[in-house]
Amino acid sequence: MVFSSLIFLFRFLPLTLLAYYTAPRKLRDLVLFLASLIFYAWGEPVYVVLILFSTVVDYTTGRLAGYYREKGNMRKAGAAVFASAVINLSLLGFFKYADFFLQTAHAVTGLRVPQVGLPLPIGISFYTFQTMSYTIDVYRGEADVQKNIITFGAYVALFPQLVAGPIVRYQSVAGQLVSRRESADLFFSGILRFCTGMGKKVLIANQVGAVWNEIAARNTSGLTSAAAWIGCAAFSLQIYFDFSGYSDMAIGLGKMFGFTFPENFRYPYESKSITEFWRRWHISLGTWFREYVYIPLGGNRNGTASQMRNLAIVWFLTGLWHGAYWNFVLWGLYYGALLVLEKFFLLRVLKKLPGWCRSVYTLLLTMTGWCVFSCQDMNDSAAYLRAFFFRADAGLFCTQDAYLLWSNAGLFLLAVIGCTSLAKRAALAVLPKSDFAGIAYIAAVFAASLAMLVSSSYNPFLYFRF
Repeated sequence: MVFSSLIFLFRFLPLTLLAYYTAPRKLRDLVLFLASLIFYAWGEPVYVVLILFSTVVDYTTGRLAGYYREKGNMRKAGAAVFASAVINLSLLGFFKYADFFLQTAHAVTGLRVPQVGLPLPIGISFYTFQTMSYTIDVYRGEADVQKNIITFGAYVALFPQLVAGPIVRYQSVAGQLVSRRESADLFFSGILRFCTGMGKKVLIANQVGAVWNEIAARNTSGLTSAAAWIGCAAFSLQIYFDFSGYSDMAIGLGKMFGFTFPENFRYPYESKSITEFWRRWHISLGTWFREYVYIPLGGNRNGTASQMRNLAIVWFLTGLWHGAYWNFVLWGLYYGALLVLEKFFLLRVLKKLPGWCRSVYTLLLTMTGWCVFSCQDMNDSAAYLRAFFFRADAGLFCTQDAYLLWSNAGLFLLAVIGCTSLAKRAALAVLPKSDFAGIAYIAAVFAASLAMLVSSSYNPFLYFRF
């Protein structure tokens, strides 16, 4: 079940809100927990056992870590955290990476080993990181032990951000789980944010995604340079509006239930360096890796060589987190190398350049990264990059490219404006001035999105496969 679906909008969400707000306050976590399990089981009826198992494991290890920390026995507290990490990462490794490692072993050794062939549990990359963060925060003394397993279960399985984030660290919502206060203003703000996200997803991401699909369906060996640029621009816009739109919907849903989730995107395509881009893109993932991998490895405390090693590890894992294919690993290492270059000398050079030069530099490198990210086959990725850098076997341009660009010019213009802060500034200039403006905006976006959902069967969500 996805947020931008008729079953969610007209059945699941209204019934859940009704049950939540008619239930006594002390039972609202239970309502959220059960509703979240139903939401997950809708698409993954078998794997709901997996999320329940993760809940029990981290509830137990969290209790143990807190108990031994209170007793001053940090060795045993650390053992509880270690057990949590081993169990969680083993589950993630088995379900997400088993076939990847078997294929790699076959390519290296020639040994044929039967593949597991299991479907990827939806959201496992997100909720695994969330549950691990809880136990680690308890061990560090940064979060109190949650003794109510229903409340903890509601945190782990919370449907607004279960399948695609943002990754919510326990310490950031611990107080809200215990004593949140819903309000009409927060609820209205949630509807506004949800509809904004749905508009981004349905009205823009799905449409530019169709353009990308048309380009991706072509044989990469016969791709013109113009087609490569149009396709890369379409994919860059699709993945931003798809993922940031889903994050907006998650944040909006959270507000409807009294939660305030962290922001996950801050107009990353306005960045003037790759360093800045990754402070604006998928913020919750970057924060998780910084807090639980980079800093524990030593961060930048032990000299240049150690810092470069730590960055390489983090970005190898960041790439691998996105998917069990080598193109994702290469994509992660590509950004790791760029960030190392910027950190040690390139940022000093960039600061001397005009703003527009830094913007072009960042967009060009980001789009190059998306060329690698979007093609799981490494040969296709190499062919796409050749076309992108004007070494296409099929030439630079063809009439089909001209038609595709011309017929989608308005869509591209809307998407380019929409991925900058200009659209938000324009909206803020109008919407806060009257409730009527806000209601009219919600009605217009919802109606347009609904019409698009009814008339089209194309409604993917890219991050489901990560």
